[in-house]
Amino acid sequence: MTTLIFGGAGFVGLSIAEHLLARGDRVTLVDRSMPPAAALDFLRGRGGRLEIASGDVRDVAFIRTQIVPDVRRIVWGAAITADAARDADDPESVLGINLAALAPVLRASRDAGVGRVLNLSSVAAYGDAAFVDHPLTETDRCEPVVLYGLTKFASERLVARLAELWKLDALSVRLAAVFGPWERKTSERDTPSALFQTARCAARGEPALLSAAGNRDWVYARDVARAVVTLLDAERPRHRLYNIASGTSWTALAWAERWTRDAPALQARLARPGERVTVDLFSSRDRAPLSIARLSEEFGWQPQFAALEDSYRDYRRWQSDAAAYWQAASADLPR
Repeated sequence: MTTLIFGGAGFVGLSIAEHLLARGDRVTLVDRSMPPAAALDFLRGRGGRLEIASGDVRDVAFIRTQIVPDVRRIVWGAAITADAARDADDPESVLGINLAALAPVLRASRDAGVGRVLNLSSVAAYGDAAFVDHPLTETDRCEPVVLYGLTKFASERLVARLAELWKLDALSVRLAAVFGPWERKTSERDTPSALFQTARCAARGEPALLSAAGNRDWVYARDVARAVVTLLDAERPRHRLYNIASGTSWTALAWAERWTRDAPALQARLARPGERVTVDLFSSRDRAPLSIARLSEEFGWQPQFAALEDSYRDYRRWQSDAAAYWQAASADLPR
């Protein structure tokens, strides 16, 4: 069977593809931008069969050409992670790609008899309701504010509603603060993780200066890929929504300080008054972590890289294995 990954050139899409290819699956990446050549070279050496389709997800005719009977699973990951500037300047693109384009995909999936559709949502769906003193469950209330969070929450409700009306096998996942292999700066991602920014500072010989420690339930992209594939494979998931997170929290500052053990010249610390922050947390507050009880209890899933040291070591191995990709990503070279 073929798994179609919309937004497949993004780093989460590439991580899911890597996991599927390693076990011999057929994967098609769909994106309006081609994945970097170095990433494709790496993935094609993993096994399976990889194909690329370039087109705009807002083009309904293009969508129809991609969702054909041999496509059995779809991952919807097309999104713009907009910051406040893009919210103000280009809300049409954020709404069009993050939400409006999803309905034709669901319709085409129904018509083609696709086995399962999985929508990648985000912790941003909780919005202002995320600042509580307990882990956030899938049933906790949501108060999204920014367009990214609004569209992600709406996408979950759209998937649930049309799945009910059309008897479509579709569900959503809420991702915590994702980082890891294949992350890079792109025109669709205004908010790269603080951990990627730190790695880029280390590669460039620049200081990693943060405004705050930045405590998050950072979840490694390879753990996200394993969880997504678990849900793609599951015969009868009991729910329409699952959190994917690490189940633990640590700070972006601790990650930056870990880098200094291997790169002693790196300045990794909180910025002093008047200093320019070089690692942006994109939030002045630390939200609550996501509960992974639903995913763990139903499927026995547990993250492999929840600990900072485990994810750090794997990330450094990946940088070495995908050196050509990382050299371009850390320098923000054109794709």
